Amino acid sequence: MLPSKALEQRLQTAVLAVLPEADVTTVLVRPCQDTKFGDYQTSALMALAKARKMNPRQLATDVLAKLDVSDLCAKTDIAGAGFLNFFLKPEVLQDTLLGAVQGKHLFFAKAEQPKTVVIDFSSPNVAKPMHVGHIRSTILGDSLARAFRLLGHNVITDNHIGDWGTQFGMLLLGWKTMLDKAALETDPIAELERIYKQLSADCKADESKLEAAKQELVKLQAGDEENLGIWREMIALSQNQFDTIYGRLGVKFDHVLGESFYNPRLKSVVEELKTKGIAKESDGAICVFSDGSVPQKEDPFLIQRDGEWNANPCLIQKSDGAANYATTDLATLEYRLETWSPDKIIYVTDGRQQLHFRQVFSVFRRWRPEVKVQVEHVWFGAILGDDGKPFKTRSGDTVKLSDLLDEAEERSFKTVNEKSADLDEVTRKEIARVVGIGSVKYQDLMPNRQSDYVFSWDKMLALNGNTAPYLLYAYTRIRSIFRKAAEQGVVVAPGATIHLKAADELALAKQLLNFGFVLEGLVDECRPNYMCNYLYDLAGLYARFFENCPVLKAEEPERSSRLLLCEVTAKVLKQGLEVLGIETTEKM
Repeated sequence: MLPSKALEQRLQTAVLAVLPEADVTTVLVRPCQDTKFGDYQTSALMALAKARKMNPRQLATDVLAKLDVSDLCAKTDIAGAGFLNFFLKPEVLQDTLLGAVQGKHLFFAKAEQPKTVVIDFSSPNVAKPMHVGHIRSTILGDSLARAFRLLGHNVITDNHIGDWGTQFGMLLLGWKTMLDKAALETDPIAELERIYKQLSADCKADESKLEAAKQELVKLQAGDEENLGIWREMIALSQNQFDTIYGRLGVKFDHVLGESFYNPRLKSVVEELKTKGIAKESDGAICVFSDGSVPQKEDPFLIQRDGEWNANPCLIQKSDGAANYATTDLATLEYRLETWSPDKIIYVTDGRQQLHFRQVFSVFRRWRPEVKVQVEHVWFGAILGDDGKPFKTRSGDTVKLSDLLDEAEERSFKTVNEKSADLDEVTRKEIARVVGIGSVKYQDLMPNRQSDYVFSWDKMLALNGNTAPYLLYAYTRIRSIFRKAAEQGVVVAPGATIHLKAADELALAKQLLNFGFVLEGLVDECRPNYMCNYLYDLAGLYARFFENCPVLKAEEPERSSRLLLCEVTAKVLKQGLEVLGIETTEKM
């Protein structure tokens, strides 16, 4: 068992010995921010004492009297208002590192009670090219899926694509009246986008065109075989484009269930909400209004105007009888519960949809109060250009995701050619692919997800700073040590152990031990930037170790010990980057 987990278990047992009725699930051990105060600490005793009007230092003293961690800690002490600090024995730290080298663990433990987690992300629209706006949802959702899976949870990824709605009336009319078949074969998505833009403009200028488009949509919704056939072909052509981009990004989905999949459920959802008195008619539409169960400031069905609270209902059926996003999302929730029985459902979309999901979740709780599933909207900010406005091409068009990835690889290839001209072209192109795609992902994951960020090629591809190239270079630097060792005939001595004497060795080792905490924090708060910052700090500590602690030139047993420390650092860097969806390369 990892020392942090052993400390936590024993601490909880000691707390129960002093406070038998206490909820010890909140009694957690975490790394000290400043290692001069210890390796681990807990602040939980102060909260327990406050709730009972006890002296926190006295409670800490009583708990410490019941706590035996002499086999793990060289010292334990009470600090401040009631912190408990733990100082690991050097041999415990060394043995934990050796366990990671031997593959017994990588500083994290699988979840004791694995959950089934559904993650809804990416969600592009049929007949439209994937653009830069899809990158955040796709990369963030994929990283969350990787992290949850690594911790042993059952993850189900679902790509809820936009394959239904009013735009298909225009697309069908355009397909029948202005389709360029040669262009469709060459670049199907570009041709579908062209006819949609043309029909959209025509419909605004010509009422008869709009009516014709509406009739095509009615025929599709009524099950007309010709229109269904064209619609299915549009979906297939779009899916080919999606699959190509997902393949480049290394993103996979367990299910791709579009909006159309839930159509058969929509009427029953609306009827059930009406029958239960949750939804009612308003100006011909069906809406859900506030039930007054939460304070006005927290109520998603109210909005403040001119100092007064006004109704802000959730529309679930339009006055013409058509369903909308809220209806579909409620039907989707119903299907996921019936099919997968999840403990948690995560929706990864941009921040503009916050109100939508607050309303949908609130309607769902009133509709199915007995269901205990946790629903969470993981939202993110926008990608901006240098002008502080949404990132666009120079001509003002939306940046296509395929073009963005192409340019990332091209720019990376130019740098690789300058730095590593001695490598063959195939190797240089592979390095450029890994670094280019990885840099796009890392730049997107590194900021707080709820913040907007400015897209910058120069920062993204920089070899210094908190970037993917810097981390990938740190990894290749370690791999080069082992290549040199092989060339020199140097191997780790049989039965070698890890001995931490130098300050830079200790600092690096203690950072490695925190990998599991970062992984758990990422999952708990759905924030991959925690992993980015951790890996950046790890790479920096390794750089200092590398500069100040000779490895291959050291004498035994120091050389083998440092080689083992290099090996486990490489393992953590590689695993951390994998959580972010970033591949590694042996050379740069």
